[in-house]
Amino acid sequence: MFSAISINKDEAGQTVEVTQIDESQLPEGDVTIDVEYSTLNYKDGLAITGSSPVVRKFPMVPGIDLAGVVSESTHADWKVGDRVVLNGWGVGEGHWGGLSQKARLNGDWLVALPEAFNSRQAMAIGTAGYTAALCVDTLMASGVRPDQGEILVTGATGGVGSVAVALLAKAGFTVVAATGKESEADYLKGLGASDIILRSELSEKGKPLQRERWAGVVDSVGSYTLVNACAQTRYGGVVAACGLAQGADFPATVMPFILRGVSLLGVDSVMAPIELRKSAWKRLAKDLDPALLETIANEISLAEAIPAATDLLEGKVRGRLIVDVNK
Repeated sequence: MFSAISINKDEAGQTVEVTQIDESQLPEGDVTIDVEYSTLNYKDGLAITGSSPVVRKFPMVPGIDLAGVVSESTHADWKVGDRVVLNGWGVGEGHWGGLSQKARLNGDWLVALPEAFNSRQAMAIGTAGYTAALCVDTLMASGVRPDQGEILVTGATGGVGSVAVALLAKAGFTVVAATGKESEADYLKGLGASDIILRSELSEKGKPLQRERWAGVVDSVGSYTLVNACAQTRYGGVVAACGLAQGADFPATVMPFILRGVSLLGVDSVMAPIELRKSAWKRLAKDLDPALLETIANEISLAEAIPAATDLLEGKVRGRLIVDVNK
């Protein structure tokens, strides 16, 4: 038996609890993992609170991230004792996820845990940090260079934004962090931001074309924030969009794209090919100072993850929530 968060739904509505599950109930997969740490992401918050139909079947163990040790394997790439990390692949939505002491998964979904990190640190990074690395890789693969100008990071105190600020600063970029929390200026500058702007400067309807400022953008917010970021991006600049914290709408014009040659590139972390995942984790291992993770991470227990889901959706969480599933 092992402990896990279980989400169930019937005619009376959705219930969420920490419960005991027999190992025989684990779903199909060729690798079984003793989970050490998971995380609480925005999507996990939606699943646990039932705010959005993220969960596709019940009962479901949420948790789109996990890190731990292989305890059983029939997969050619993994053996007992291997340390692994998982992000996405629909885990926690259609396949039991990481907010559990055990998980059984498809070995093709796993990445070897870089030696630079332990399981706790890997989950301080989690899908949010891995997505940030994908965004930075996207900007750089598209030719964005530090000498071209400032990079805007929206939602900068969130998980994606925090890691994006740190990675971009390490790579030599001048980073401007957008946040709704003036009190977090010291935190963001500690991660490497050169300047701070208020979220309100971007979050309302603006002109189709605005003063050119950004050579590149990492946006995890969507809606008017993304629209204004595009409208302020310099000629030939690149915007990497990976989130929708403000909204999934995009009330924009084509002006930045056809008059300034701005590129808007979507970044998907859930189904990203394995080579992109390995590249992202390689960047994280090389450029992310493990000491910074302690300024980003807040640790909670498995039971505490349930009420914390509401706080996360209400924007009350700074950085990353890591979950010790064995507490």
